[in-house]
Amino acid sequence: MSDNLNISAERRTEFGKGAARRIRRADKVPAVLYGHGTDPIHLTLPGHDTMMALKMSNAVLSLDVEGEEHLALAKDVQRDPVKRFIEHVDLVIVRKGEKVIVDVAVYVEGEAGPDTVVTVDNATLQVEAEATNIPENFTVSVEGLEAGSQILAGAVELPAGTTLITDPEALVVNVTQAISEEALEAELAEAEAEAGIEHEESDEEAAEAAEGESEGDAAAAEGESAGESEDA
Repeated sequence: MSDNLNISAERRTEFGKGAARRIRRADKVPAVLYGHGTDPIHLTLPGHDTMMALKMSNAVLSLDVEGEEHLALAKDVQRDPVKRFIEHVDLVIVRKGEKVIVDVAVYVEGEAGPDTVVTVDNATLQVEAEATNIPENFTVSVEGLEAGSQILAGAVELPAGTTLITDPEALVVNVTQAISEEALEAELAEAEAEAGIEHEESDEEAAEAAEGESEGDAAAAEGESAGESEDA
């Protein structure tokens, strides 16, 4: 659980791509605030403070909008696909004590039993929690678990006041037997054969094959010589 993050915001009166680019060049972030039946409020947020605040998922911001106080949950954060800077933020107004439905990350800790593979099938769980008391993450332990062990959503420990929305039978973590290198190569070869994939013989394999043929020819020649000697 984290404290609310204080952000000073300004009302935005310019719209469109050109205006958004000018806002970003000034190290600010365009945003929109909506919810609870209010008209959308277009905002400009300080770039660095917003970036730091939104490093946490489900961040709840305490916004000072030119003297008006709002609590807001970051619902959608749009980032540049290459540079990863924040392009736009959608914020929804929340109230203290109000419950919201959010996705919370699941972290795995510990080391499972020998010769096992741990797979995370659901990296997040959907839960209902108080807007001002959203869990930062859930932690599940796989310490010592043997192959065949599974952790379902319903088995993940939730803090008081948090209700699971995800299906309790949903698989979160699956522990399976590690496959040996020989078995993996055999499966790969079988799959390639079924797909009709043929590999060209490498120079090393060709050399080994030629060497084997030479040794075979030499052995056959020795056998023939021995046979001739016995006939003589």
